[in-house]
Amino acid sequence: MAKIISVHSFRGGTGKSNTTANLACLMAMEGKRVGIVDTDIQSPGIHVLFNLDESEMEHSLNDYLWGKCSINDCAYDVTGHVGAEVKGQIYLIPSSMKASEIARIMREGYDVGLLNDGFQSLVEGLKLDALIIDTHPGLNEETLLSIAVSDILVIIMRPDQQDYQGTSVTVEVARKLDVPKMFLVVNKTPQVLDPEDVRQRVEQTYNCQVAAVLPHSDEMMILASSGIFSLQYPDHPVSRGLKDVVALLSS
Repeated sequence: MAKIISVHSFRGGTGKSNTTANLACLMAMEGKRVGIVDTDIQSPGIHVLFNLDESEMEHSLNDYLWGKCSINDCAYDVTGHVGAEVKGQIYLIPSSMKASEIARIMREGYDVGLLNDGFQSLVEGLKLDALIIDTHPGLNEETLLSIAVSDILVIIMRPDQQDYQGTSVTVEVARKLDVPKMFLVVNKTPQVLDPEDVRQRVEQTYNCQVAAVLPHSDEMMILASSGIFSLQYPDHPVSRGLKDVVALLSS
């Protein structure tokens, strides 16, 4: 049975979309059929990691939300875009990068209920093993729906006081929504910090399992979202940590 996994952060800049893309690719490397939905409609961008040019996007999630097409019409097979041999399949449902369409969403909104219908259509139509939702940072109606329909919530945070406070809000909301499973991923951890100390402190703070403590990586910064990090640096500590997260998601 397919799992719906939401990847969320309370603040922007945590590496949420990068983490989402890497988790999807690592799952596909294991032979799974994985879908990714970019519901960060106000500031989309995960398509860049998959080298999907805007000119290739005949339809976007925006079109589905405005009734112009089915959500499966917005799904692009990006398996061949990742620069590695993948046993499974990766489908991306991007949001529009057009300023006019982003402005329209912000001005008019959309029927959030359509998202849940769309998620189910994708799972069935593409025969997915996992559907990963890249959410908008913070908490809004769309984010709450994504969290509520998820089997697993992955919260990305940095070892930063603002992130600590914001994450506590997200964890509390997720518990009220009865999310079956929830994991924390501490990202961009300075090398001077002991990862095990960070893990213990975060787990004690939120009473929630930390799936991985990922170090700050200069290589990640240099790659600058031009590809999938874990496929280009498979033995890097960041990649090993992401594989630990995948193992938990698959269990």
